[in-house]
Amino acid sequence: MLNRLRRGIGAALVVGASVAAGTLAMGSPARADYPEKPVEMTVLFGGTANTIAQLLTELMSEELGNPVVPVSRPGGGGAIGYAHVQSTRPDGYNIVWNSNSINTAHHLGNLPFGYDAFTPIARVSVEVPVLAVNKDKGWENLDDMVAAVKERGKPINVGISGKGSFTHLTSVALFDAMGIADKVNYISYGDGKAPVELLAGRIDAAIQWPGQFVSYVESGDVVVLASTGSEKVEVIPGLKTAQEQGYDIDIAMWRGLAAPKGTPPAVVEKLEAAAQAAVKTEAFQKASQTIGFKPAFLGNQEFGELIAHDDAFYADLLEKLGMTK
Repeated sequence: MLNRLRRGIGAALVVGASVAAGTLAMGSPARADYPEKPVEMTVLFGGTANTIAQLLTELMSEELGNPVVPVSRPGGGGAIGYAHVQSTRPDGYNIVWNSNSINTAHHLGNLPFGYDAFTPIARVSVEVPVLAVNKDKGWENLDDMVAAVKERGKPINVGISGKGSFTHLTSVALFDAMGIADKVNYISYGDGKAPVELLAGRIDAAIQWPGQFVSYVESGDVVVLASTGSEKVEVIPGLKTAQEQGYDIDIAMWRGLAAPKGTPPAVVEKLEAAAQAAVKTEAFQKASQTIGFKPAFLGNQEFGELIAHDDAFYADLLEKLGMTK
């Protein structure tokens, strides 16, 4: 009797150890079943960022089996949205559609925390800004613009999404490389309004995402002079980079997903896999050609390394431009 009892206890311990080991391998039941409710994705900007986010959330919802809901929280160059997500529980139910803005917002003094307040999930896309002007300017390249601005005798008006925004920073960096940074007035007009402001003559130039200008380039109303990254912008054929025109600048916008620091690795892994699956879909690939972005998936680890690298780059750039606080 006593031996049978001992054998029973021993068997129970073995079973218990096996269950515990399985639980540790899989994570807690809640994590294994993640997501059990909708996941909220904070979207920091309108325009192209919002368009891509809407498609991405639809595709990730299909993959995860629960809705991923985009919620717009613009303002402060991304600071409002980042602050909201950073303050939430690290359980995977609040994520942010992030970008280089996590670096710039922090070093501009708009955020009291940096990129390390978040756990990277995945990079999804890359966009290269372009410089556009009204056709009536008669400028065909950056040299034409430099000559005209210097001869003009008064500053030109350049539209930006907002003070401290990525388009503002990119504009300052480009015009500094062109030697006309002191001959520019910046006018904030909000997301998605660059073509309208150019055609109305309220601004002389604007740096924005190429997708905003494609139809206006095709109609001949707007001329795009250059892109700011080292890679070609395929949606506008024949467009030269600023580097190809002799101006040393290489700035592009990546977009991806991040969660509050401390989010369980099993949850991050599941979100990463859903993002990767979304990027591979035919719908996402086709959208990239229409909107003007490049699908560019990077996993959690590589994405984290990229963010850290960019943080050092933008800290140095902003300091050189006298924009840090």
